[in-house]
Amino acid sequence: MKLKPFLILNEEVEEALLKNQAVVALESTIITHGLPYPQNVEMARQVEAIIRQHGAIPATIAFLKGKIHVGLNSEQLTQLATSQPFEKISRRDIAFVLAKNLSGGTTVATTMWVASEVGIPVFATGGIGGVHRKAESTFDISSDLEEFTRSPVAVVSAGAKAILDLPKTLEYLETKGVPVIGFKTKEFPAFYYAKTGLSLKTSVDTIQELAKVIDLHRQVDGQGGVLIANPIPEAFALEASSIERLIQQAVEEAEQQHIKGYALTPFLLSRMKTLTHGESVESNLQLVFHNAEVAAKLAVALKQIH
Repeated sequence: MKLKPFLILNEEVEEALLKNQAVVALESTIITHGLPYPQNVEMARQVEAIIRQHGAIPATIAFLKGKIHVGLNSEQLTQLATSQPFEKISRRDIAFVLAKNLSGGTTVATTMWVASEVGIPVFATGGIGGVHRKAESTFDISSDLEEFTRSPVAVVSAGAKAILDLPKTLEYLETKGVPVIGFKTKEFPAFYYAKTGLSLKTSVDTIQELAKVIDLHRQVDGQGGVLIANPIPEAFALEASSIERLIQQAVEEAEQQHIKGYALTPFLLSRMKTLTHGESVESNLQLVFHNAEVAAKLAVALKQIH
């Protein structure tokens, strides 16, 4: 394994992989960049607890002092949640971070890559990155989308972040041949809300169906990942038209302040928190918890197939 010199698997995760038990990968930028302390560490611990409750082992992935950690203990989670500044580590940053012995949170793309390298087939996140609004002039497209063409990992998310251009994101995924499967939905969800009018060609209603599709995809394709669109629970969804107005306001503010690139998504999410008076944060938490539950059940169902 090419990662071996830089890799540290915690004891629980290593044992689970050796015994062919269900494991769910988790990203860490939501801890380092997505939520404030103490909500970030409370969220991380609750997500791990949910995954355990449903029969799988959580494997939060992060870089600590130039090492790639797969599975974190309580002290390491707290360190990620409280120590600043931390890097936001995408695929392009990996060699530099390792060379400089830096620490940071992994994006969706980097988490997918590490999970694939160590043999974890399921990953739970909040929402993936995608094509940004006005990408036709900025060319701002998340590397998360490209990673789906390389890493054979099933990613459970509440769609793509609502701050993005969702129709273009779906078109990009279709062009790249990435399966997008709705779980108990026929529409592509928009993170904070479920109904977008963006139809999905493929949907399933049970974990067993989902596991069968994922398993067959791995057998016949093997090269790329699958995006599982799992809508936010209705009780925690925000009103679509109101959210869209606030997103437009936040995007305009970002343009006025010349905020772009890596800084754009954290800025927009922070503004959404302020503009929704904290409601967007609660919705974010609840959809992450829901995704963790579905991912754990999927990981267990995949193990039951073989």
